[in-house]
Amino acid sequence: MWTVADALYANFDNVSDHVEVDGQFINVLNPDQAVATVRSRLLSGFGFTFATLNLDHLVKRRADRAFREAYARATLVSADGAPIVALGRAQAPSLRRVTGADLLRPLCAMAEREGLPVAFFGSTRPALDGAAKRLRVEFPKLRIAFAESPAFGFDPFSDAAAEAGARIVASGAKLVFLCLGAPKQELFADRLAQIHAGVGFIGVGAAVDFIVGAQKRAPRAMRRLGLEWLWRAASNPRRLAGRYAKCALLLARIVIEQRLLAVTAPRGVARAGVSPAR
Repeated sequence: MWTVADALYANFDNVSDHVEVDGQFINVLNPDQAVATVRSRLLSGFGFTFATLNLDHLVKRRADRAFREAYARATLVSADGAPIVALGRAQAPSLRRVTGADLLRPLCAMAEREGLPVAFFGSTRPALDGAAKRLRVEFPKLRIAFAESPAFGFDPFSDAAAEAGARIVASGAKLVFLCLGAPKQELFADRLAQIHAGVGFIGVGAAVDFIVGAQKRAPRAMRRLGLEWLWRAASNPRRLAGRYAKCALLLARIVIEQRLLAVTAPRGVARAGVSPAR
């Protein structure tokens, strides 16, 4: 039966539905498209990697070749963060913020409806157990096939990581939530996707910690105003001051480059195309 989700996915390779920010494509433009595309891929037997792009990722992407290549191979990329959305809206005015934390519950609801087993990898054992308990209350028929907290210092390129990936896939999970933070979750997803077909890997960062209160997310009003970064900086200034300084410098550089390009580009020249989903 042809559904709205199938229609959304069928049009997904249309180049007009893609945005490029600092050389990185974004091909998930809103939360509904994110859920519909994940659903359609999994029900069709196609795996994927799903990354949520923010300024910190752009900084890491410029500095780390492996991270840059993992992002280039990503199946799905969304705009996570007000600056990325603002930069991308010059090409797609309808672009909206899509974060891993915001997608966790909608994707669990979809997985429950479709009977798709899910897995969690990362965070801490208490956080995983607490989140699983709460999610089972919200989604009674959701099958959590696997949940594992790796040892401190987890290396996505290690033999231990490959063994963990094999355990995840052996559990029967089709949708895997990676709670490792960047760049580990993107690198781990990229490695596993090249080995295990038919499984979807999405980086959700601290989403599990938010559910159990191990970390406190910015109030909804601040998130709507694009000020979640300010909340985080105020919550942990020592750890995040240097990171946000690098992000601010890169943002200023990108804005300047965009304005220079707009001034110097010949009139009528279209923007370069970007890579479609694989």
